[in-house]
Amino acid sequence: MDYNLTKQQIALKKEFEHFFQEEMKKAPPEYWQSGQFETVYISDAGWEFYKYMKGRYAEKGWAALAWPIEYGGAGLTLMEQLLFDEAQSLYGAPRDIYGIRMFGQAVLVFATEEQRKRILPPIVSGEIQYCQGWSEPNAGSDLAALTTTAVRDGNEYVVNGQKTWTSGAHRSDKIFLLARTDPNSSRGEGLSVFNVDLKLPGIEIRPVHFMNGDHVFNEVYFTDVRVPASELIGGEENDGWRQTRATMNFERSLIAFFAGTRRRLDEFIEYVKTTKRDGRYLAENPIIRHKIAQLHVDIEVGRSLAYSTAFAELSGNMLFSAAAASESRVFGGELYQRVANVTTEIMGLYGQVESSRWAPLHGIASDGYQFNIGFNIGGGTSEIQRNIIAWIGLGMPRLKTVKTK
Repeated sequence: MDYNLTKQQIALKKEFEHFFQEEMKKAPPEYWQSGQFETVYISDAGWEFYKYMKGRYAEKGWAALAWPIEYGGAGLTLMEQLLFDEAQSLYGAPRDIYGIRMFGQAVLVFATEEQRKRILPPIVSGEIQYCQGWSEPNAGSDLAALTTTAVRDGNEYVVNGQKTWTSGAHRSDKIFLLARTDPNSSRGEGLSVFNVDLKLPGIEIRPVHFMNGDHVFNEVYFTDVRVPASELIGGEENDGWRQTRATMNFERSLIAFFAGTRRRLDEFIEYVKTTKRDGRYLAENPIIRHKIAQLHVDIEVGRSLAYSTAFAELSGNMLFSAAAASESRVFGGELYQRVANVTTEIMGLYGQVESSRWAPLHGIASDGYQFNIGFNIGGGTSEIQRNIIAWIGLGMPRLKTVKTK
């Protein structure tokens, strides 16, 4: 494995960083008041800035660097995409996670040629925003237990069911939906993926508010929704579990996550270098120095994991071991917790203040501390990730559920 970049890649990396350094000066104040993932859904100003940046990515030809040119991409490799993702998150810029990073990649691998030409260009141009239709009230980490059905009726499928924890559905145009097309199947065997317009009759979106009133998540209800059969990804029923597992891997490789965490730590290092307590800078305290140094080491380990995952993705033509993606995901989720805990602890009472002139770093410590538990749940819990590593990565036997009377 060779992590050395070519001269062209080094030049492109510098160009990305200069672009984000200048463009992020235009971000509205509201954009910095929550994590970048949430803020684009919470505030209108954050959402408008997100759309502006998607337009700028499209203008530069950078929205989907590794996608083939015929589908709107730049025809470069996943390594150039990784460098872009890293710079993007290092400067806290908004990302199209569901369209570009997840569903679009699955369409590239599994969809028919007609679907690729129809679905991918509007994602690249930024015209269409996607959300994810996976979790249900009784099927989250155990996603294969989902019960939403899609029953064939002529040239359409009739969809009934409920999705929950759907990030950004209230801002989205379409949803990539996982539903059961074989009513007699169990677990992952009878599932299919659909490209569904959220404006179709029978779809209702209800907000799930945070305790502070912010609106990121939603419940999405489907009542006799008629979806054209042409929207069945790949054109064949019951291939949805294979497609979804690959999409999960795209979500879990996480270079952007480690770059974003590094940015948080860099900001915090500047804080301890410029903040005094009892007449001394916080950076002079050996305990604080050691804690920050350990976080820096952990972030570099995570960055190395993400690079190795990208190489696996590159060498496997976008398909790679789920264990590699899970290693990156579980390490990243728990690292985010450590960063949130250490920064809040060192800031003391100031770390609990938001939306005030007394709140250091835009109050981001408080937001990160409250949100960090979610990183060990969303996208599959840490326990699920460790099961995947043990089962697929280490070849251990898969545990079977023991039914009790």
